[in-house]
Amino acid sequence: MKKIALFTIFGLATLVSKAQNDVDALLIAGVENAQRFTNDYLAPATNGLMYSMNANWFNTADAKPLGGFEISVVMNASLISKSDKSFLMNIADYNSADYDYVVNFSDFETSKQVATALGENNPDIDIIITDKNNPLSSERITLPSGIGNASGNLLPSAFIQGGVGLIKGIEVKARFMPEIKTDEVAFNMYGAGLQFEATKWLPADKLLPVALSGLVAYTYLGASYDLTESSGVDGDNQKLENDTNTWLFQLIASTKLPIINFYGGVGYISGKSESDLLGTYTVTTGPLSGSQSITDPFSVSSKVSGMRGTVGTKLKIGFFRFNAEYHLAEFNAFSVGLNFGFR
Repeated sequence: MKKIALFTIFGLATLVSKAQNDVDALLIAGVENAQRFTNDYLAPATNGLMYSMNANWFNTADAKPLGGFEISVVMNASLISKSDKSFLMNIADYNSADYDYVVNFSDFETSKQVATALGENNPDIDIIITDKNNPLSSERITLPSGIGNASGNLLPSAFIQGGVGLIKGIEVKARFMPEIKTDEVAFNMYGAGLQFEATKWLPADKLLPVALSGLVAYTYLGASYDLTESSGVDGDNQKLENDTNTWLFQLIASTKLPIINFYGGVGYISGKSESDLLGTYTVTTGPLSGSQSITDPFSVSSKVSGMRGTVGTKLKIGFFRFNAEYHLAEFNAFSVGLNFGFR
C-alpha cells in the first residue's frame, strides 16, 4: 500500500507503510490471521489515543458562575513507551490443522517481537506462507512497520473547547475538532462534559481557599479512510473505519487565587475503539487466491479502563489564561491550553 496517513485518521501522526500491498498481504495469510495480527498491531495506538483524547477537560475545580464562559485551544499528547512499540508474535497462533497452509517466519523462529503501529521493524521481518498440498508453492510477506520515532514518541490530539456556567456550581463543556474531509480521509471528533462544584453549595464558599468538584465527560472519534485506490487489491468500496468512544469520571481540587493556581485530582477512564475493514477484496495470491471475493473481511477492537492522576497549573492575566497539566495513567499524558474567558 502506498504511504498512507493512517494516524491522520486518528488525529495522531503519519504512519508510513513500507509494503506496496499491505491489505493484500494480510489477507494472503487468511482472514482470521489478518484479524489476529491487525488487532495486536493497532491496539497500543488506539489505547494511547483514548488517554490522549481525555486530557485537559478541566483547568480548575472552581465552576464558572451563571453566564461565565471560557473558550480554549487544547493540545494533548500521550507518551509512547518502549513496550508499546512491539508485541510478541507466536507463530503457533497463526497455524491450525484446519488450514491448507503453514505460516512461518522466514528464519523459522517460533516467535519474535514485531512492530505495532507505534514501532518499526528494523530490519524488515518476513513471514512465509506455504501450501500444505504443494510445498513448492509459497508466498513471502513483509510485515508492516509503524510510525517508529517519526512522532517523537507522542500520540497527539487537539481540540477547540468551550465551557459555560449555569446555575450555582454547574458548568457544561463541549469540545470538537473541525471536520477533516478529503478524497481519502473523513475525520471528526467531539465531546461533552458536565462539571459540578460541591463547594459552591457551602455557606462559606467565598471564604474557602480551595474548590472541590466532580466531572463526567464523553468523547467520540469517528474516522474513515478510503483504500480503493491504494490497497492494490481488486474489489469495491474498500475502506477502513474507526469509531472510538470514551468516558471520563474525575474528582478535582484546586486553589482559588487571583493570578496563578494549582489543580489536580483522580479519575477513571473507560473506552472502546473499533476498527472495521470494509468492502470487497479479491485476493490473487496465497491460500485464498481464486476464492470468491471477501466482503467486510474483519473488525478489531480494543478497550481501556483504569485510574489516572492529574496535576496542573493555570496562569490568569486579564481575559487570557494558560494552563499546563500532566497525567499519570497506563499511558502518561501531558497537555497545554490557551484560554480566553470571562466570569
